[in-house]
Amino acid sequence: MGQKIKMRNLKVMMAYRGTNYHGFQRQNNAVTVQEVVEKYVSSVLNEEVTINGCSRTDTGVHANNFCFSVKTNSRIPVKNFVRGVNGRLPDDISILSCEDAPEDFHARFSCKAKEYIYLIHCSESKNPFMTDLAYHYRRPFNEELVKRAAQKFVGTHDFKAFCADCTGKQTTVRTIYNFEIEINGFQVKMLVKGDGFLYNMIRIMVGTLFMVNEGKILPEDIDEIIRSRDRLRAGVTAQAHGLYLNRIFY
Repeated sequence: MGQKIKMRNLKVMMAYRGTNYHGFQRQNNAVTVQEVVEKYVSSVLNEEVTINGCSRTDTGVHANNFCFSVKTNSRIPVKNFVRGVNGRLPDDISILSCEDAPEDFHARFSCKAKEYIYLIHCSESKNPFMTDLAYHYRRPFNEELVKRAAQKFVGTHDFKAFCADCTGKQTTVRTIYNFEIEINGFQVKMLVKGDGFLYNMIRIMVGTLFMVNEGKILPEDIDEIIRSRDRLRAGVTAQAHGLYLNRIFY
């Protein structure tokens, strides 16, 4: 008998525009990124496969860099994999790279940290080219005030007050490594890096910063909101279309 060929484990990076999808994770009643990508990856590998994503992005959320891992018996060269899958995918999803990974690599469970961007178009007038790619915020932006408030999130805290649904979570403690705000003309970019995030956590933090900007919450109040562990004390959930998964750290 011939020796059994060892399965390959591929580490794949992709980018996608989340506008037309109900998030990454497969659902029975809606089109998702996972469903579409699995279809064409299976086609190229010539076998039915399941891809393991690094994150469960929500409906309308985008990704500049999203990692998935997939086990396969195929011997296809990685360059041909990228070209083959990209040739079949719709225009709003793109494979960026593919490489052979160790057998125990898993896109989600091997992840050490993630960085997200929240993009804001801060102007009275909307930008027709950014309609579903940045949140349109019509108020003047108090850069110094919001930056001071954002630093309150940095560190290891119990973020239960910033979680839309914590059911099934063993712990709501997370570590935020940095929370930066960059302003370039009408564009405001919030970058937040952490070891992990709760459901809607970044969007609730951003919504809370909007309330700080509007004088409804003081920067100093955020400490108490965190301690309260009460979702009703934090701000509204900012809309999904301004959010991007930006980088994954392994």
